[in-house]
Amino acid sequence: MRIRRCAPAAAGLAALAGLACGDGASTAGDHGAVAAPVSALVRNQALHVPMRDGVRIAVDVWLPDGIQPGDRLPAMMRATRYWRARDEVGVPLQETANFAEAERWNRAGYALVLVDGRGSGASFGIRRFELAEDEVRDYGEVADWIAAQPWSNGRVGAYGVSYAGNTAEMLAVNGNPVVKAVAPLFNDFDNFGHLIFPGGVLTVGFLEDWSNRTRMQDLNDMCGLSDATGPACDEVLGRVTGVKPVDADHDGSLLAAAVADHEANTVPFEAALEYEFRDDPFGPYGETNVGHRRSPSGHLPQIEGSGVAMFLRVGWQDAATVNGTLGRYNTISNAQQVFIGPWDHGASNDTDPFKPEDTPVDPDAGTQFEELVAFFDAHLKEDGSGETPTEIHYYTLGAGRWTRTETWPPEGFDEVTWYFREDGALSTEAPATETGEDRYTVDFTATTGTRNRWYTNGGGGDVVYGDRRAEDEKLLTYTSAPFAVDTEITGHPVVTLHLASTETDGAFLVYLEDVAPDGTVRYLTEGQLRGVMRAVTADPPLYRKYGPHRGESRADALPLVPGEVAELSFDLWAMSVLIRAGHRIRVALAGADADTFLRYPRDGGVPDLSVRRNAVHASRIVLPMRSP
Repeated sequence: MRIRRCAPAAAGLAALAGLACGDGASTAGDHGAVAAPVSALVRNQALHVPMRDGVRIAVDVWLPDGIQPGDRLPAMMRATRYWRARDEVGVPLQETANFAEAERWNRAGYALVLVDGRGSGASFGIRRFELAEDEVRDYGEVADWIAAQPWSNGRVGAYGVSYAGNTAEMLAVNGNPVVKAVAPLFNDFDNFGHLIFPGGVLTVGFLEDWSNRTRMQDLNDMCGLSDATGPACDEVLGRVTGVKPVDADHDGSLLAAAVADHEANTVPFEAALEYEFRDDPFGPYGETNVGHRRSPSGHLPQIEGSGVAMFLRVGWQDAATVNGTLGRYNTISNAQQVFIGPWDHGASNDTDPFKPEDTPVDPDAGTQFEELVAFFDAHLKEDGSGETPTEIHYYTLGAGRWTRTETWPPEGFDEVTWYFREDGALSTEAPATETGEDRYTVDFTATTGTRNRWYTNGGGGDVVYGDRRAEDEKLLTYTSAPFAVDTEITGHPVVTLHLASTETDGAFLVYLEDVAPDGTVRYLTEGQLRGVMRAVTADPPLYRKYGPHRGESRADALPLVPGEVAELSFDLWAMSVLIRAGHRIRVALAGADADTFLRYPRDGGVPDLSVRRNAVHASRIVLPMRSP
């Protein structure tokens, strides 16, 4: 039996609580009606908040232990599509999964409000696509509801990692004056460009697993999530039945009705397989322009107009989200304090490839939380300064060093061009002859494994590429001479390929690597471009980009012409690394990543490539570099 989390009625406290321990006689089919709140003030309550269209959104509210009538608190909001809370069977409140998070915020002087996004968890409604306009508008209404509670000081902040980071940023789209500050941590500023279709190439490995798991969550399939059947399923349900219902749902009918709504949700992986360009119709509802609408990057005027201060963390190798963080920084005027570290998705692990795999995260989780509280205190507490510095703190891989800058790219770096040369050499000396090419047949077994920058965003954990020398045997590589002095590369590498293919499409993946004196090859960063996406447009981008800009629309599609030389120029994802004296750098070209990306061409063709490296067609990479 589920432990009830509502205390007996306490006279005189209803005005303070402003919360419902139950929704009275509401029925599963009546999505809009919510009965009067029960007179009770408790540590944790779960209830539905009705939206403008009658759809009920499930929330959990955590108030500090010992809160008194007349106390006024700022509120921290975390909205998710991954279940705001689990229904844990027979578990005391102090041992539930969310208690530690709530305790931290409550002790810091905040109420904590956890929210199930529309069409997920115990909330009603459907999901036409992630972060659709109706979902985003819901969060603004929940913020209004929070600010109206008698225990509220009228100020709301939002934070979260990953999808909850997206909702925190998208909350600002509403321009709600009660929302003063947000902390989008490790979020997907441009979902299309930096996670799902980087360079137009579908991250099928990550997306299929993520889509399957979220579908099971939306249908409240706890056994499916646990990969359990028969007696093992019964054992799982004896501990966790699924998403936590609201307190009024005594017979489970409200949750059953909400889950029935979710049956109509778009399944992202199925939709993505039929969706290639930003303006293609997406999913069964025929939504268009989803590539911009579902990401904060498509709503920057509203976010800037909100004036909210922002606290941001991102990892160098967390999908390509670092480019979104830097693009946002250089596009809107909101105060933004940015930390770019050697982290996986969520900063659970240190990913510096020059350190041992088990290196602990620095700063640790406790210090990271203190930094977060200090940021929100400045904007949500009555005595807060209301100020946040606009600055970037970035970590340099291989150096163990943090640097502060107010400008990006940072000053003091020179753009150095490295040319592809004969015999697999990489040189700053340009080719002088009008001939020179290398042949390469795409090897579709090439892979970066499943512990890479793309899988970590879907819960894949630590980013560990390991020694790449064996995989490089499957690729076309160009390697420099050993460096004479320590040299830092910080910024945005841009590669330009001149090549001819036997196919009209393909995936072109370029890796930048460090080659140690003992032959160990370490992954540093990468970039990719789908052949038909290569057209560059003069139209202004939605946010600051650092390589050639592409509209990525179907009208811009430009198939390769078999046998003709084409230019493909694109940026590699931002980086900061120290190349030690005696080490070399390597550029490796692939046409596939078997565990990560969809196969291109999609018709099964195998491209034979001719990569040109001559004075007429000089394939090259430009690196922002400086030496001590």
